[in-house]
Amino acid sequence: MSRISLPQSLHPNLPLMALAPMQDVTNLWFMKVIAHYGSPDYFFTEYFRVNDTSRLNRNILAAITENDTGRPVFAQMIGESIPDLVRTAKELCNYNIAGVDLNMGCPAPRIYRKNVGGGLLLSLEKVDRILGELRSAVNDRPLTVKMRVGFENTDTFYEILDIINRHSIDLLSLHGRTVKDMYHGAVKYDLIAKAVKRVDCPVLANGNIHSATTALKVLSQTGAAGVMVGRWAIGNPWLFNQIRQALRFEPITPVPLVEVRNYIDRLWQTPTAATMPVRSRVGYLKMFLNYIALSVDAEGDFLRLMRQTQTEVELLNLCDRVFLADLTKTLALAPYSGV
Repeated sequence: MSRISLPQSLHPNLPLMALAPMQDVTNLWFMKVIAHYGSPDYFFTEYFRVNDTSRLNRNILAAITENDTGRPVFAQMIGESIPDLVRTAKELCNYNIAGVDLNMGCPAPRIYRKNVGGGLLLSLEKVDRILGELRSAVNDRPLTVKMRVGFENTDTFYEILDIINRHSIDLLSLHGRTVKDMYHGAVKYDLIAKAVKRVDCPVLANGNIHSATTALKVLSQTGAAGVMVGRWAIGNPWLFNQIRQALRFEPITPVPLVEVRNYIDRLWQTPTAATMPVRSRVGYLKMFLNYIALSVDAEGDFLRLMRQTQTEVELLNLCDRVFLADLTKTLALAPYSGV
């Protein structure tokens, strides 16, 4: 089977950029917020859980059906039951999706212990069967895979890449750590470079791409078709634009902390705010602020104080004090390593 062409990128002369899917983060609202600051080429939904009783989650589906960002959205699935993955993939193809994406990389223990996500990497025979069946079912849209370089080690890495080739996968997003590494330790960009040479489809390099400078280094080192950015785009939604500026050899536009304060307001005004208990809303905002903190305060004081706040007023007052105290201050171009 020949490969299916990917959707057009925003800037066809530049490497691809994608926002990594993150559960409970990359919903429709966050996609809209990111698009406001400088959209990636591709979005991926949070994962649709797939099992024998699963139905398409309406909230996740909204990221496809109500998406007005103008960018292609890939529908991500997580599961291991072949009939149900095939059923779900076919259902998803009834919607305006850019393609179907299989999660083979989620490192959360509660996920991989169910033999889904990163847990699939423990059974190459199963991966072979799943991708074969999905390729037959998804024959008019791209079929894509997001995975890591192995489960506990990288012994089966090349075998997995050969399976990816066998089933004519159209795009591989590769995180250069193992499942057991989670988000710690060095990213094996050298293995991403090997994958780029070995597979027949474009590869997106993923893992700790925290700045435009890093993105350029990783693209140069790996030869990847593009980068996939996750957690660092939460802390800096301007990152996709900054990467494009760097690729064009333009100076990177500094982001005043006042703008970061406006971004926090935008996150706070999520459409579900009215129905969300304030305590949950504060927790929701803190999830984002954990990442923003890494680029605004080298000492870690903001992070510590932010985590101690309990009410909306306390939290937003702290943000005012930190972000509006000095109107000449800008967001760091790379996160502080010591935090």
